[in-house]
Amino acid sequence: MTGRRTAIDLMNRLRGRLPLRLLGRFARRDDGAAAIEFALVATPFLALVFAILETALVFFAGQTLEAAVTNASRLILTGQAQTAGLTQATFKEKVCEQIVGLFDCADKLYVNVRTYTSFSNANTTPPYNNGQFDTTKMQYQPGGPGDIVVVSLYYQWPIYVSLLSNNLSNQNGNNRLLVATAAFRNEPYQ
Repeated sequence: MTGRRTAIDLMNRLRGRLPLRLLGRFARRDDGAAAIEFALVATPFLALVFAILETALVFFAGQTLEAAVTNASRLILTGQAQTAGLTQATFKEKVCEQIVGLFDCADKLYVNVRTYTSFSNANTTPPYNNGQFDTTKMQYQPGGPGDIVVVSLYYQWPIYVSLLSNNLSNQNGNNRLLVATAAFRNEPYQ
């Protein structure tokens, strides 16, 4: 009986000291501290890197759209679009030839071409209806010689990285509306 009682007493004493001893040994060891510190620092660092890359990509896409509207507008400015009988769809194809690979031309690019009587009457505000981009207001009026024309390209760019709601999206559904506009007077073509 004494042997059994001694073993039980020893187990009870070890049970109280074992966790303290293990905890003390764990606190003194620094194996793996670098991995834990890296995990704590890497997450916000990678989020910041992805946010910077996405911001750069959005600015690059905006500049590409600006270059496309400048080049495509030249077709209207010189009268090539009017004499060739380009429609809104064929003019959009000409724009899409300029921005291959970066944009989804079929579903997210919209072309709006309007003629105005003066530059002061020209409206370059994106067509919104109740806070949503309204694609039904897109027109194609390339005008004639000497007319004032405003060509606007709209693209709904998806935003993936959101840092505490301070992101690049300016539309519902995490999209950013990229707008590129060119305003000019048509040349006196014949």
